[in-house]
Amino acid sequence: MMPLSLARPGEENTIQKVGGTPEVKKHLEDLGFVVGGSVSVVSALAGNVIVRVKESRIAIDEQMARKIYV
Repeated sequence: MMPLSLARPGEENTIQKVGGTPEVKKHLEDLGFVVGGSVSVVSALAGNVIVRVKESRIAIDEQMARKIYV
């Protein structure tokens, strides 16, 4: 298990855990980051990550990406 911020671009991953405060967890779940869900990194630049989750592209910062474990 590793943080999403360390995942390789183009690689399909399964979300194992979502960490953070209850507010952060709720926000990430609302964006589609749920345990068991599929996520892949589209690109990473200066710590910011663009990911594909549930057929959508979402940009998150490195701090949020560290709370999502794959």
